[in-house]
Amino acid sequence: MKGRSLLLLSMALAASSVSFAQTDSGKMKQVAYKVVDGNKVDNDTLQGWRTWRALACERCHGAKQEGMVGPSLVDALKTLDKNEFHRTVFGGRVDKGMPDFSASQMMQKNWENLYAYLKGRSDGKINPGDLQAIDAK
Repeated sequence: MKGRSLLLLSMALAASSVSFAQTDSGKMKQVAYKVVDGNKVDNDTLQGWRTWRALACERCHGAKQEGMVGPSLVDALKTLDKNEFHRTVFGGRVDKGMPDFSASQMMQKNWENLYAYLKGRSDGKINPGDLQAIDAK
């Protein structure tokens, strides 16, 4: 029984990925997402991916978030903290072609989930392409 408990614990730890983002004050803030097999994610991260798809972010950043007209978010999220991500999404970078999504209710509701999804892509834990819920059958 003890061996089974250790196995379950190790599987749960392997399924969870925790990343850290540096804040403006230099402190590290935890960004949590869960991923199994590269394409099964927790419900919040799944909502982040759905937000990505619904707002057609791939038109500029590419289907694999590796950049096209807009920069690679796989690279950018290695250093971009959550606060700067929020400022960019809700203020845009109009001079560079990045629209302001502050009027989008979907973005207002899911920006942190989108950040977690992109952080998982940047960390190499989430594969490009379609995702599904961890508990999907």
